[in-house]
Amino acid sequence: MRPLSGITVVTLEHAIAAPFATRQLADLGARVIKIERPGVGDFARGYDERVRGLASHFVWTNRSKESLTLDVKHPKAQAILKTLIREQADIVVQNLAPGASARLGLSYAALSQEKPGIIVCDISGYGDNGPYRDKKAYDLLIQSESGLVSITGTEQEPSKAGPSIADIAAGMYAYSNILAALMHRQQTGRGQHLDISMLESLGEWMNYPLYYAFDGASPPPRTGASHATIYPYGPFPAGDGKTVMLGLQNEREWSVFCEKVSAPTAARDGRALLQQFETQCRAHRAARPSSLMPSPSSQPSRSCKGSMTRKSRTRVSTICTTYGNTRNCRRANAGVKLNRPPGRSQPCCLPVRGRRESHVWTAVPALGQHTDAILSELGYSQDEIASLRAAKAI
Repeated sequence: MRPLSGITVVTLEHAIAAPFATRQLADLGARVIKIERPGVGDFARGYDERVRGLASHFVWTNRSKESLTLDVKHPKAQAILKTLIREQADIVVQNLAPGASARLGLSYAALSQEKPGIIVCDISGYGDNGPYRDKKAYDLLIQSESGLVSITGTEQEPSKAGPSIADIAAGMYAYSNILAALMHRQQTGRGQHLDISMLESLGEWMNYPLYYAFDGASPPPRTGASHATIYPYGPFPAGDGKTVMLGLQNEREWSVFCEKVSAPTAARDGRALLQQFETQCRAHRAARPSSLMPSPSSQPSRSCKGSMTRKSRTRVSTICTTYGNTRNCRRANAGVKLNRPPGRSQPCCLPVRGRRESHVWTAVPALGQHTDAILSELGYSQDEIASLRAAKAI
C-alpha cells in the first residue's frame, strides 16, 4: 500500500514544472491521468530522442502515468473532461497558458461548487494575476529575473544553471503543497486552490543572496565553482593536472583536511591564514592567494579523493538495462521496481530512503495509450469511442 493509493490526479500539463510535480505524486501511488492533444501531445515529447527514441525530459517526468488524448476545444471532449473530473478526480493540476483552464470551466471556483473537496493546482510563470501574468515564462528568463544569474558564473560572464531549475522549483512547491492540501482535506473535508509561480518559487531559493545584500550591503559576487564567502570551497589543481573539488566549512574540517595533506602548521595557523585570505580577497577577488592553504597539487586526483573521502552513501543513480520484464534494480536501489515495455530503460533511484512501501514504476505512456480504457471506465461504448475519434474529439 503506497501513501497516495486511491488518489486520482487529472493533469493538463506540458514541459517540466507540472509533469515533474505529478510524476512524484505517481511515484507515491496516485493514479495520474495526463490529458494530451491528439496527434501532438506534450511538446516535451519532441525535445530529443536520447532515450531509445524517447525524449530525455519526457522520460524523466512522465513515468507511471496514463495518457488520454482530448481536443479540449471540442465540446464533446470538454464534456468528457468534466465528467472525468467530476467522477474520479481528487486533484486537478494544470500549467496551460494563463486563463486557459478558467475558460474551460476548470477553475477552483467553478469545480469546487460541485465538488468541495477538489484540490486545484495552477502552475504558471508569474502567477495567476498581476502585470506579468501573460508574459512568456521560459526557464532562462525566470533564472535571470529572479536574480540567480547575477550570482552564478564568473566575474566576466554570468551563467544560468544547467538544469531547468525554475521549472523544478515550481514543480517541487506544487508537489509539496498538494500533499499539504491533501492533509488539510483529510482534516476538514475541504479542498484548496494552489497558485504556484515559477518566479516566486525560484525567488524563495534566492533568499540567501537577498539577506546577504541586506540593508544596502554588496551582493555576493559571481565566483564560478568557488564560494563567495567560504574558503577553501571550490576547485583546486591536483598533481596529475586534473582538478579536485574541496569543500570545507569549519575549523574542525580544516584541521582534518590539513592532517590528510600533511600540513600541521596550516592547521595550527588556520584562523590567521583564513583571515589573511579574506582580507586579500576583498581587495582583489580574482587574485586568489592559493599559497595560503595547503595545496593538494603534489598529489594525483585519485589519491586526494581516496585520502579525504571517509564515507560513501553507496547510492548511485543506475540506468537499468533489462527490458521487457519487471525486476529489482541493483542493491543500491533495492525495493524499486520498473515495469517497462521492451527496449525502454529508465533511471531507477529515488532520492529518499526510509520509506517501507515498494516502489513500482510503470512505463512512460505512449500518446493516447489509455484513451479507450479511460473512456470505457466512464461508460462510453466502443461505437461511441469510434464516433468521438472520427469527430477528432479524441
